[in-house]
Amino acid sequence: MRPILAVLCAAILACAQDPVTFRTGVSLVHVDAEVISQDGRILTGFHKEDFRVFDERKAQPILQFAAEEQPIDLILLFDISGSMRGVVQEVADAARQGLHQLQPGDRVCVMVFNGRSREIAPFTDDLDAVDRTIQDDVLRLDFGGGTLIQAAVSDAALRFRREPRTERRRAVLIITDNMGMRTRREGSVVDEFWESDAILSGLIVRNPAFQALRTVGVILAPQNLALQAGMKGIAEKTGGDSLTANEPGTAFQEAMRRIRTRYSLYYALPEAKPGTTRAIHVELAHDAAQSFPKSRVRARTGYVVPDPAKSAPGSK
Repeated sequence: MRPILAVLCAAILACAQDPVTFRTGVSLVHVDAEVISQDGRILTGFHKEDFRVFDERKAQPILQFAAEEQPIDLILLFDISGSMRGVVQEVADAARQGLHQLQPGDRVCVMVFNGRSREIAPFTDDLDAVDRTIQDDVLRLDFGGGTLIQAAVSDAALRFRREPRTERRRAVLIITDNMGMRTRREGSVVDEFWESDAILSGLIVRNPAFQALRTVGVILAPQNLALQAGMKGIAEKTGGDSLTANEPGTAFQEAMRRIRTRYSLYYALPEAKPGTTRAIHVELAHDAAQSFPKSRVRARTGYVVPDPAKSAPGSK
């Protein structure tokens, strides 16, 4: 199985707004980032010199930088468990509006999950076909069964391993009420996203039945509280986020917009043993931080060093 990681063969140094140009010879670590204000707004207008990147606490020169929107490879992962029955129509309406945020050149794969996950439609750039798949094939399924969220997002991350690595940004957007069972260790799922060079974003649909149970204290057991932090914790470590869908259609569009409009930072891969995990930290440089006090940069917090032998053409 070919490990697809955020380490790419690329050119050294390019103009900040030029398209990223790939060549052989230099391995670069790729980090997608966005800047968040204190009140949760996405801040824009930043340049390469506004960011600082640290790998294992050592500052790294940013060799390439892209601020323009990039095409995306997106896995839409729909929760079809029994707890989602009451909000199917909201999901249908939200999905239809959210797809308007996609653009020509984007590709979408549709997956569903309950007690297990499965692919409904492979990656395609036919966005009308994606809409039909959601309306005709997903939302007409018999919603039922349990909710294995962590296993499902793990399967989605692994799905990217079967796709050739391109310059497209990779993301999984899970649509769920976040009501389920913990089944995987968070760190192992995060590693899978790091190796697949993908982010996880969540759209949490408010479920009236779920809220009622919470009100009477039926599901306030520690494991359920831990679960809700679990999906969000995975998302944050991959550089993604989660939105609560007070208005599902608007939230779906916002989630898609956030995936698309991130900054892409590239720095040279330090010497390291293949298979080891390294920590990443991204922050605003001094002047930018002074201009936007209490803001923060959202980016993935690490990566797994690739094995060049396994990454060679024709290997698996």
